[in-house]
Amino acid sequence: MGDQRQFEPSADTDSDRPLRIAIITETFLPKIDGIVTRLCHTLRHLRAMGHNVLVVAPRGVEEFEGTPVHGVPGFPFPLYPELKMAFPRPSVGRVLKTFQPDIIHAVNPAVLGVSAFFSSSYDRKPLIVSYHTHLPKYLSYYRLGFLEGTMWQCMRATYNRADLTLATSQAMQGELEAKGIHRVHLWRRGVDTELFHPSRATQGMRARLTQGHPEDKLFVYIGRLSAEKEIEQCRTVLEALPEARLALVGDGPHRKKLEEYFAGTRTHFAGFMQGADLAAAFASADAFFLPSRTETLGLVLLEAMAAGCPVVTPRAGGTSDVVQDGVTGYLYDPSSPNEAVEAIRKLLYDADHRAEMGRRARADAEQWGWGAATFQLEQYYRKVLAREMHLPLQIAERRTSGASAEAICSELLISKATFRRHAATLAYRPADQ
Repeated sequence: MGDQRQFEPSADTDSDRPLRIAIITETFLPKIDGIVTRLCHTLRHLRAMGHNVLVVAPRGVEEFEGTPVHGVPGFPFPLYPELKMAFPRPSVGRVLKTFQPDIIHAVNPAVLGVSAFFSSSYDRKPLIVSYHTHLPKYLSYYRLGFLEGTMWQCMRATYNRADLTLATSQAMQGELEAKGIHRVHLWRRGVDTELFHPSRATQGMRARLTQGHPEDKLFVYIGRLSAEKEIEQCRTVLEALPEARLALVGDGPHRKKLEEYFAGTRTHFAGFMQGADLAAAFASADAFFLPSRTETLGLVLLEAMAAGCPVVTPRAGGTSDVVQDGVTGYLYDPSSPNEAVEAIRKLLYDADHRAEMGRRARADAEQWGWGAATFQLEQYYRKVLAREMHLPLQIAERRTSGASAEAICSELLISKATFRRHAATLAYRPADQ
C-alpha cells in the first residue's frame, strides 16, 4: 500500500540535529482517550530525543512535562459534550511564527487543525497529517450518516494538501487510499508495556469490578462510553452467559442510556480509571470485549494484551492489525454476535486456554514499545525535511523543460499545495499555478 519510494523511514535520513515540531491537535489533556495517550507518549519520546515541540490544542493545560501547550478557547461539541471544539484564530498563526517550526503535524485535522493548512501555506512549512478517529463512520451513530460522503470529500480536499498522511493501521491505510487520499503511510502502533503488565492483577481490583464477587467469571469493556462503541452488544453475552459479570470502565456521553439499558443485569459501571488502577482493571479480568466496528487501531486492545488479558473484538476497521485470531485473541464476524458469545465463553470457562492466550498476547504486545513508534515518526519528519531541500531545484528544472504543474506533482509525488509552496520561492510565478 502507498508508494514507498520517498517515505520509507530509515536511519540515514537528514542529519541528527534537533527538530522544531509544531503539533496541532483537536483533542488533548485533560481529556483522556487513545489519541491523547499516543500524543503524550510521543511527546515524551520526542523530548528525550532532544527535539523542541509546541502543541496547539483546545484550552485545557498550559504544558505537558516541559512541552508548552498553546490553548485555544473552545466550546463543548453538542453531540459529544466532553469534546471541546476550538476554531482557528489569529493567535495560532502568531504563536507558530514565533516558534518557527521545521515541520507541522496536524493530528486528526477537522476544525482547529485547519490552522495547520493555513500555516503550511503562508509560512511555507511542510505538513504531515495523521488519522486516528474514523469520523465518517461515526456519523451514522449520531443519525448523521447522510453526511458521510460529504465528509470524505472534505477529507480528500484537505488531506491531499499534506506532504504525508499517516494511518495507525494497515486497514485504515487501505481505506484512506481507497477513498482517494494520497501519500498514505503507516505509523506503527505502541503500548506502555511497563504500566500494562499481568503482574498488576489484584484481588482487590477484581472484587471492585465484580461488586464483591471475585470468584465469578468477569469480562470487561474499558474505554469511552459513547454510541459508536456499540457497548449494548455486551448484553447479548450477559444473556447467553447469565452467571458471568460485566464491568464497564470509563465514562462518556452515552453512560446514562447504557445504565438504563443494562439495568437489572450483572453489570457494574466502574467509572473512569487511569494509571495503576486502569492497569489493574485490565490485568484482573478474564477477558476484554471491544464490540466497536469503528476502530482505526484500538489502543485499548494493545493495553489489554500487554496486561495478559485475552481480547474479543469484531473483524472490522484496524483491529485485525492488532489481534491474531485464535492466537492473541478472537476476531469475530460483526454480523454474527453469537461468535462473540462463543469466544468469550471459551475464555471464561477454560482457564488453561485463557492463560495460554494471555501469555501469547503479552508476548506480542512486548514488540510494540512507544520508543520504536516515535523513532519511526521522527524518520518520517526527517524524510519530508530532506526532500524539502531538493524540491525547489527539481521543480525549476522540470518547469524549464516545459512540464505542467500537474505532471511535476505526479512525477515528484507531491501535492499541488507543496508545488505552490516551492514555486513561490522561485524567481518566476508559474503560469498554471
